[in-house]
Amino acid sequence: MNATRHELKKITREGVAAALQKAHRYRVLNDSIAAESICLDVLAVDPTNSEAIAMHLLAITDQFSTGQAADRTRAEAALAGLTDPYKQTYYRGVICERWAKGILHRAAPRSGEMAFEWLEKALDAYAKAEKIRPAGNDEAILRWNTCVRVLDRDANLRPRDADAWEPSLE
Repeated sequence: MNATRHELKKITREGVAAALQKAHRYRVLNDSIAAESICLDVLAVDPTNSEAIAMHLLAITDQFSTGQAADRTRAEAALAGLTDPYKQTYYRGVICERWAKGILHRAAPRSGEMAFEWLEKALDAYAKAEKIRPAGNDEAILRWNTCVRVLDRDANLRPRDADAWEPSLE
């Protein structure tokens, strides 16, 4: 079967606002792949658009339940596009929190311990974001509280057991 390679088409700068509205709508409809694609189209014509960068990052993190390490790498690459220190720190927390939830969703062996570590990283990022947040912006506190409640509700979320059994090499 011969696959024909098609070229991507560029949107106009005038279409950016409407495209971002569509991306948001696709995220709400749980079509994160379409939302991510639209964000990439926006970023192709406006690479520093912080709203598109943040939505792109969120669309990628919406896909974390599949557990592809490449998704986390793509999210971290998108994070690098944010120049505001608060947003970088806040969205770093979002990546860690959503990765933890993805680990829990996959329910692999020792997922509670792995998710715990990622939630701790999220808490660290949210604490740092809280210190540098704009006045009246409590989103880092809201995310912090969500992580704390997740940790409180699930007894399987715990640090790695340092005394865990390890096979003998003898």
